[in-house]
Amino acid sequence: MNSADSKKILRWANKMRVVVVYKDQTDYARTVLDYLRDFEHQTSHILETIDPDTVSGTQFCETYDIVEYPTIIAVSDDSVMQNMWSGLPLPTISEVSYYV
Repeated sequence: MNSADSKKILRWANKMRVVVVYKDQTDYARTVLDYLRDFEHQTSHILETIDPDTVSGTQFCETYDIVEYPTIIAVSDDSVMQNMWSGLPLPTISEVSYYV
């Protein structure tokens, strides 16, 4: 097994959680919804969404110091932040798809 294969296996073993934090009734919500639809269409993966105005959403935002919406955050299985994109414009689908 070469090192490239080892990295693929390691990445497969360490699944990521990618979360989109946004508020539904906002001027940017349509942009986020279009992004989510396009992401699923291009990658066959559905991104998790969180409303920061819910109890669990507030806790999530406090944990990762999220203060701007929309925010996309990639978190490892052991809850370590891997990358975060805040505000508009949203990152490219290829940037985010690396983490799913």
